[in-house]
Amino acid sequence: MFTKIVPYIASRLYFTENDTHRVSRPAIRLSVAGVAIGIAVMIITLCIVIGFKHTITNKIAGFGAHVQVVNFDNNNTYEYLPIEVPDSLLDVLRALPHVTNAEPFVTKPAILKTAKSFQGVVLKGTESWTYFEHNLVRGTLPQSAEQVLISNDISRMMQIDCDDVVYCYFVGEQLRVRKMVVSGVYATGLAEWDLLFIIGLPKVVQQLNNWSPTQASGIEIAADKLSNIELVADEVYFATANRLDNEGNAYYTQTMEQLNPQIFSWLDLLDMNVVIIILLMLAVSGFNIISGLIILILDSIQMIGTLKALGADNRFVRRIFIWQSAWLIGRGLLWGNIVGLALVAIQYFTHLMPLEAATYYVNYVPVAFPWVALIALNIGTLLVSLLVLLAPSAIVTHISPAKVMHFE
Repeated sequence: MFTKIVPYIASRLYFTENDTHRVSRPAIRLSVAGVAIGIAVMIITLCIVIGFKHTITNKIAGFGAHVQVVNFDNNNTYEYLPIEVPDSLLDVLRALPHVTNAEPFVTKPAILKTAKSFQGVVLKGTESWTYFEHNLVRGTLPQSAEQVLISNDISRMMQIDCDDVVYCYFVGEQLRVRKMVVSGVYATGLAEWDLLFIIGLPKVVQQLNNWSPTQASGIEIAADKLSNIELVADEVYFATANRLDNEGNAYYTQTMEQLNPQIFSWLDLLDMNVVIIILLMLAVSGFNIISGLIILILDSIQMIGTLKALGADNRFVRRIFIWQSAWLIGRGLLWGNIVGLALVAIQYFTHLMPLEAATYYVNYVPVAFPWVALIALNIGTLLVSLLVLLAPSAIVTHISPAKVMHFE
């Protein structure tokens, strides 16, 4: 019978507001505020870090896709050895689970020159334009082999713009020059790549290298989700590892993490920051709710003595205060979620908080809404907060009904 009325007693204690002079009220409000601030900080941190990682990863994937297949004998320069890319191989790769696209690409180092300046660049030829169309600032995408896209950084630095003529010098066994027309300007925020790549059609590089239309520097493969990159890499590896092209060249599979280890090592450090912040906020929330519980118990000594005199055991009384604390934690979580998600939504829609693009690769703080992670965060916070209450709730076992009545 006692067990069934524990939630009822706890709810009556929590929702009764008639006595506004109780000592516990200010302490309870501080405890709720502590939980709310803690969960809000954790939500904001999680949304920013996941949003930041997704944004940077998608930007990097735009230049090199999630997985690349290149010649096994390549070095680490952009002067790739060619591989044969027949339609049959592309069909096999595109049919793999979790693969959304597979396209050949070509690259060749060059010197971009105008009458006033010059810049070392890499001409990348591709047939996949979705990423650059999304990041196009002005102009149009290349429609012929004589047209190229340049970045906004190169445009500003070399003082060239759409429809201007530039000359590309390609150094090899002999110096070759190609007259190119700037069809458009793109901007991704990745300064390292924006200052390096100009984008055109594959035909230019294939002609310069005397390659056939089926030869390319490699194949860029897009995965359906970031979490499936390693899975796609394994599938591509098994589809190409035992296969040689017509020239006897072997295929080599690599992920964008292997191609850019320094950036992804930096992104991995953000995960450690998230863990540290969450642990600190859990500690703060735990101490706040423990202090609130202790004050609740001390403020309810007379009630505890009365319940014990009526036959309630220590477990019953402890459960009343744990239930009451659960109401407080729930209230803190509610307000914390409202505040945290509201601030994240404001940043998501307004980009109110800026960043230095040269340092962080984006010009505003990117955020995401990882709902599964947020739900898990709330459940975890609730469980941890309730677990830390087990020890302080043991105070009720030391309260004697006789001593309480004698004191009264």
